[in-house]
Amino acid sequence: MKTRLANYGADDACSIPLSNLDVSEAKRFQDDSIWGCFERLRREDPVHYCQDSPYGPYWSVTKYRDIVAVDTNHRAFSSERGVTIVDVPDKHWTQSFIKMGPPKHAQQRDTVSPIVAPENLTKLESLIRSRVRTILDGLPRNDAFNWVDMVSIELTTQMLATLFDFPFEDRRLLTYWSDVGVTIPKKGQPVDSWDKRSAILSECLDYFTRLWNERINAEPRVDLISMMAHSPATRHMEPSEFLGNLILLIVGGNDTTRNSITGGLLFMNQYPPELRKLRDNPKLVSSAVSEIIRYQTPIAHMRRNAATDTIVGGKQIRQGDKVVMWYISGNRDEEVIENASNFVIDRKNVRQHLSFGFGIHRCVGRHLAELQLKILWEEMLNAGLEVKIVGEPERIASNFAHGYSALPVQIAA
Repeated sequence: MKTRLANYGADDACSIPLSNLDVSEAKRFQDDSIWGCFERLRREDPVHYCQDSPYGPYWSVTKYRDIVAVDTNHRAFSSERGVTIVDVPDKHWTQSFIKMGPPKHAQQRDTVSPIVAPENLTKLESLIRSRVRTILDGLPRNDAFNWVDMVSIELTTQMLATLFDFPFEDRRLLTYWSDVGVTIPKKGQPVDSWDKRSAILSECLDYFTRLWNERINAEPRVDLISMMAHSPATRHMEPSEFLGNLILLIVGGNDTTRNSITGGLLFMNQYPPELRKLRDNPKLVSSAVSEIIRYQTPIAHMRRNAATDTIVGGKQIRQGDKVVMWYISGNRDEEVIENASNFVIDRKNVRQHLSFGFGIHRCVGRHLAELQLKILWEEMLNAGLEVKIVGEPERIASNFAHGYSALPVQIAA
């Protein structure tokens, strides 16, 4: 008989011997049954060694303070072998600045960071607000539709197109390449091999190379391609490194915002008192945005490799060991975040979450993500828009991008 952990809907795999527990199984994220597994690890073995997984042996770091300790120590925990649990075959490896240490990391990061500097966000705010209003005005009334496609994807993809100055009519290619970029090839799936994944991403590289060639011979502009083309730190990148940075920027600009837009609507429907609280006091929007991002945790994990023998949470980690920081678990750590398993938009220290990471690799576009969510909720409140969920959310099968493929909703006229 299967046993179930209360309040989590986890199956009996969460009560198997601890040594056999592998929280990397993508299906647990897709069916939303992962929570009990992480609760168990936080309680019984916060720094847990999994000897046998589809991704090889790895350490799971599941508590808030331990995650911060790893994330802020880039000398002991390196990102140079990758930032996801999967080991990409050498043939298909692409370099990017998130996989670099100082000083090259800072040089390339500093090249693109002005796009999300405060003065540029101020310029983007009116554009985002105009687009949000247009999207909301164009949504069906009294008919069910997919919120993910018509709102979450559309808003974030329009923003990506602006950041890259990408041809607007082709903007959905950015969503496609983002999805492929976080895909681990699997038989029976649309992307069923590493070769197929690389072939698709080579189309991305070809498209952006054409844009690069146009902009490197033009005056510098405030878009990501022009910034990279004109910076000494990035203008001489090899094609594979250019592709790696493109995928990093596309995924970074897409997944956090897109999945938090969907998650936020879902949580407000699941917790009606919080939605009433927000409607009664719209000044809580900024606080609500931070809570949405914490509760969703759109990037479930980040991976490092130990650069030296070290100790985390009392466990001896050897040089070369794979270390996975489960942000999604740390964001539910009751020792740091009170009542962490509930959605509370006016909680104390609401910005105290792990979703953007810490240290030198902290999400460069976090303020833009927050701005888009803030404007969306402001405009929904201003319009008095009541969006009801009319079906179950469809989640993606990924242990990295914690997100959705569909959320059926309806708006009353």
